[in-house]
Amino acid sequence: MIRAHAVTVRAGRRLLLDTVDLDAPTGSVTGIVGPNGSGKTTLIRALLRAVPIQEGRVEIDGQDVRHRSRRWIAQRVASVAQRLDPDPALTVADEVALGGLAQVGPGRGDGVDPDERVAAALDAVALTHRAGDSLAALSGGELQRVGLARAIAHGADHVLLDEPTNHLDLRYQIETLDLVRDLVEETGVAVGIVLHDLDHAARVADHLILMDHGRIRASGAPADVLTAEHLREVYGIPVEVDVDELTGRVRVDPISRHAPRSPSAGSPAGIPHVSFTPATPSERNPA
Repeated sequence: MIRAHAVTVRAGRRLLLDTVDLDAPTGSVTGIVGPNGSGKTTLIRALLRAVPIQEGRVEIDGQDVRHRSRRWIAQRVASVAQRLDPDPALTVADEVALGGLAQVGPGRGDGVDPDERVAAALDAVALTHRAGDSLAALSGGELQRVGLARAIAHGADHVLLDEPTNHLDLRYQIETLDLVRDLVEETGVAVGIVLHDLDHAARVADHLILMDHGRIRASGAPADVLTAEHLREVYGIPVEVDVDELTGRVRVDPISRHAPRSPSAGSPAGIPHVSFTPATPSERNPA
């Protein structure tokens, strides 16, 4: 398990995380959602000891990370950042192979041939045909999938993903979420995943935490966290939330000013109407 106990992180006078608690147990997906700037990525970095923690502590398998080396953490936790900074000297297969290097050392590794590990990871993210290509030749979405393949090749007991569906088209968004579920159900790893898309979070997570201004606003099962009241308070926009009676899955529908409504209804509550007057030709092209 990865566990955060009352973790507080500051940057100067700015409070980034305020006494945050989190449990990411093996065999499940813990989703982290919230607005921009709510502390989601900072929390992931704190779990990896990539930012200093002023108060509280983070434990990995019961061990306080403050007393463990970065290598010890890297051996046990595979992570995928929001963006992969490509090294043009590396091929796709080279980058994915780096994930397996964390398993090198006394008592590490599962006996799987490194080449087979890389091939299986590339096949899982549908990038086998790009194995010999330079990272510089890949699109943003392909780079995102390379990062996920590297995490798969790592073979760690814990995986932390920061917006892994970013830059992906609809097909690969869903395939990535399915792959995360496959990892958990087939290997029993613990996954912590940051997502902006609330429907995606409801689809993939067993447990959710909703963050706001560095604090946890709500935590629990997706249906208990993704309520209209919670989301309106945190995002500042009215939403409609439906729960499928058969699957129990939550669907979130934000209400915009242009949502269909009766002419007399006015703007939805919480969304001010903004008048727009087109500029005249002389205003667009002043002399």
